[in-house]
Amino acid sequence: MLEKENSSCCGCGLDDEEPVEHAHQHQHQYQPQQQHQPQQQHQHQYRHQHDDATHTCASEKSNSCSGDTVVATVGSCCGDAATEKTSSCCGDTTTEKTSSCCGDTTAEKTSSCCRDASAQEVPSCCGDVAVHEDLSCCGNSDALASQAVVMNAAMVQYHIPEMDCATEQGQITRALESVLGINKLAFNLSARILGVDAQASTHPQILTILQGLGFKPKQIAKEQVHALENKAFWQSWGRLSLALVFALSAELISFLLPETGTVVAIEMLLALVAIYLSGWGVIQKGLKSLAQLNLSISALMVVAVAGAFLIGEWPEAAMVMSLFALAEALEARAVDKARNAVQELLALSPDTAMVQMPDGQWLERDVNEITIGSLVRVNPGQRVALDGILLEGQTSINQASLTGESLPVEKQEGDKVFAGTVNQAGSFIMRSEALASDTSLAKIIHAVEQAQNQRAPTQRLIDRFAKYYTPGVFLFALAVMVLPPLLLDWTWMESLYKGLVLLVIACPCALVIATPVTIVSSLANAAKMGLIIKGGVHLEQARLVKTMAFDKTGTITLGQPKLLDFIILNHDASTSQVAASLEAQVEQSFVSLKESGVGHEPGALAAQMTAVVNKRDSRIRELTATLASSSDHPVSQAIVQGLALAVNPLATVEQLHGRGIQGHIEGKNYTLINHRALIERGLNTPALDAQIKALEQEGKTISIFADDEVALALCVVADTIKPHAAAAIQQLHARGVHTLMLSGDNPQTAQVIAQQAGIQEARGHLLPEDKLQFIQQLRQQSGPVAMVGDGMNDAPALAQADIGYAMGGVGSDIAMETADIVVMNDDLQSVVKSIDLSQKTHSVLWQNIALALGIKFVFLVLTLFSLTSMWMAVFADVGASLIVVLNGMRMLAYRP
Repeated sequence: MLEKENSSCCGCGLDDEEPVEHAHQHQHQYQPQQQHQPQQQHQHQYRHQHDDATHTCASEKSNSCSGDTVVATVGSCCGDAATEKTSSCCGDTTTEKTSSCCGDTTAEKTSSCCRDASAQEVPSCCGDVAVHEDLSCCGNSDALASQAVVMNAAMVQYHIPEMDCATEQGQITRALESVLGINKLAFNLSARILGVDAQASTHPQILTILQGLGFKPKQIAKEQVHALENKAFWQSWGRLSLALVFALSAELISFLLPETGTVVAIEMLLALVAIYLSGWGVIQKGLKSLAQLNLSISALMVVAVAGAFLIGEWPEAAMVMSLFALAEALEARAVDKARNAVQELLALSPDTAMVQMPDGQWLERDVNEITIGSLVRVNPGQRVALDGILLEGQTSINQASLTGESLPVEKQEGDKVFAGTVNQAGSFIMRSEALASDTSLAKIIHAVEQAQNQRAPTQRLIDRFAKYYTPGVFLFALAVMVLPPLLLDWTWMESLYKGLVLLVIACPCALVIATPVTIVSSLANAAKMGLIIKGGVHLEQARLVKTMAFDKTGTITLGQPKLLDFIILNHDASTSQVAASLEAQVEQSFVSLKESGVGHEPGALAAQMTAVVNKRDSRIRELTATLASSSDHPVSQAIVQGLALAVNPLATVEQLHGRGIQGHIEGKNYTLINHRALIERGLNTPALDAQIKALEQEGKTISIFADDEVALALCVVADTIKPHAAAAIQQLHARGVHTLMLSGDNPQTAQVIAQQAGIQEARGHLLPEDKLQFIQQLRQQSGPVAMVGDGMNDAPALAQADIGYAMGGVGSDIAMETADIVVMNDDLQSVVKSIDLSQKTHSVLWQNIALALGIKFVFLVLTLFSLTSMWMAVFADVGASLIVVLNGMRMLAYRP
């Protein structure tokens, strides 16, 4: 049975009835796991929605649900990472109903639980995740077709040229869901690829089923996905052109020649040839759909063409089928252009690179053969083939392919370089840090591909509407065929003909295609601007954001603080082992000098005393640098750079989240902590407190180096805001977005930085769990909330927000995993662009919907007054489809 991949991780399914503003909380859950350390600080661990190991809750309570009826946190199952067993199930806080619906993930492969949002009940449903096929798994349709299941290496991949929209995806899903031995299906509509995770013995049956549906699947290797050739001319345009010639010939003969037996026979022959050339595949698919009682587009065309033939309208039947096939080909071509726009990025990464061999020679090798750690040479003007570290040389690199910014970035030894970027200056040697399939560029393409396969809220709405629209128009057409001859003075032939025209008009092509083309075009355009948006739901939802919260370091500020001052504190020798040891050296030197009589020499005693004190201060500097070098936090790195001492980092340190770090040096315990942690440890004194507060009032960040007994030194650090931060905040205010800063730094520094950036509110001394709770409160009070952070300590808040923005996604795996939108260029103005893009996309979506329905309504009325024909209806359907496709593709060129 199929294992349903639920986009809500552990479930409660983001079903079709669920409000958009609650969509995000079903995708990320956060579980802090306690480590048994002296201070009982929390080691926070985050899992993305596709992490199969464990799914955890957005709450500080381990092994409990995140269904908090106060904060309206909906729908996560709680996992035990060690046992991979779900220990509790899902809460629906909107109905205050809870169901025991989560299974043992290892035994039953139950990756989701579910609820029917419309029923206001949470049943114990979906023990077998493949029982139903919809997002809520309790009775809707299109489930697996609605989800973005990750295409993994274990899957057998089939190229299906005829599969280009969600209609075929749903048809395939329904046909395969009952096949034993299939674990999982994944769809990549952009490349027309079906991925199947199944037993080897099942694949012949899968091929037979797909072929029976009218598809022509071909198994391909993973590396062939982006190198698939287009159909030959005769298979597409040549065959259709010839069919159209035969259909037009039949129409001309019918119009110009008298209706004799010979003429009628010629018309029929020409019409049959045209239908065979253009519509044989459509007829096969349509008959299969009718056999399944599924009123697909192909089924409607089969009924319309067969009806036209039966009433003697052979030329018109041929024109209808030929035009329909031509329309399908034109739509597929246009949709491919929109869907594959981001694939142009693949051409940015070269196929080969110069690699140093073991004997020292440089040889050109295929990038897929280059291993991690290889030395690669890049000459001026060449594109970088892999992600890596620059070892020799310096240059400037254009990173527009990743960030959307064409300004070159200076690179020197130790800097990261990325695949697909252009080396503009000198040659350099780099060490590869990622395989060709795992570069930042490859991750971007993969993220956008997965986003393309996720249905946006508007698309789900249209899909649901189409389910009722098509049968409704079909029944209306039948009524037109039957009732007017009985109730009015229409003839049976006239009624049948008008009913057939209505069937052609009923084709929901334009309506169904209106949304995905627009969404995909916007996602591709966003990627080229350096915005990775992980799904249509986030693209549409960005325009709804009312409040935006920002982290400080690395988000509002450059994240490159500098050490302004290092203040050694005076100690009471009896209160600190380190201080006592150093002070003892001073006392001993004083006694020795007195006994030797050196102390009688002018200035000698003072010089010796100064030397010993300097040795004490140097020791404190050395200890501070050692501990700080063991952390990658920007403040710690600033301290290391400012002290400029050659030290060896500690092998292990304890991260005191939201407070600092702790480590052991030569058997003693040292910490580098903030003011809040200093107070919690009881090491604060009135004089020290006043000194720290005075510095914080100046907007400086203070880190205190201390042992278990006393504070030893103050590290005074300051950061500056990003150049365009204030302008971006002002633009957000102009769009009606309220802004605030949530920082772990002291409130005074947070307030100073917020004022400089123009942010309306600021909160300081917030731990990760504090930010999480604050986001929960904001969602209750002000509606949809966005969180902008660096994707690290902000992970729980990013997960809880309606939209999580991660800044600086280039080279940051955690940012790519945690956020809904990744800002690759680290520019806050890109956040504003995402809102503008969302608003424009929403506008184009509804333009397309209005166009598609409006054109059909006009032709429906014209048909009732006998002002249209079948082939004119096809022209209208083709025209509507092309109009919405071209209108949606405008998003490829949109620039906020």
